[in-house]
Amino acid sequence: MMPVKKLRSEKKIKQTVRPIITRVMIFGTFDIVHKGHKHLFEQARALAKKTQPFLIVSIARDKNVERIKGRAPRHTQHQRLTTVAKIVGVDKVILGAVGDHIPHIIKEKPNIIALGYDQTAYVRGLRAALKTAGLKTKIVRLKPHKPHLYKTSIIQQKTKSIKA
Repeated sequence: MMPVKKLRSEKKIKQTVRPIITRVMIFGTFDIVHKGHKHLFEQARALAKKTQPFLIVSIARDKNVERIKGRAPRHTQHQRLTTVAKIVGVDKVILGAVGDHIPHIIKEKPNIIALGYDQTAYVRGLRAALKTAGLKTKIVRLKPHKPHLYKTSIIQQKTKSIKA
């Protein structure tokens, strides 16, 4: 009887198999989409090394924007969702949660959460909440892209001064 040659052990196969798609999730208001946001989307997609990126953008609800920023957004949550959905490289756009933000993250099962350089809302306790939910999501802080030029609050100030 001829011995059967083992091609690979099961352990080695498990170690070499990579996910075909890396689900990357980002969050924001995206009231006036500018070059800084587009750079944010590109950075987030680039986090999917050696796999196909799938970028999920969570749009902040109007109520949350008012609570966090102290003012209503210029565009409604549905207008912002529609605008972001048209951007090349964005694969899925969803509305964020009104209350607890964790369930909508769990539903999307991201491999990576990419936070903006200045994002502070919902960051505290995020890692622990994801771990409790059984997710092994990596959390990454993205770099700014010319924040002195491309920040929504600065663009809004410039727009106001032009109108005046």
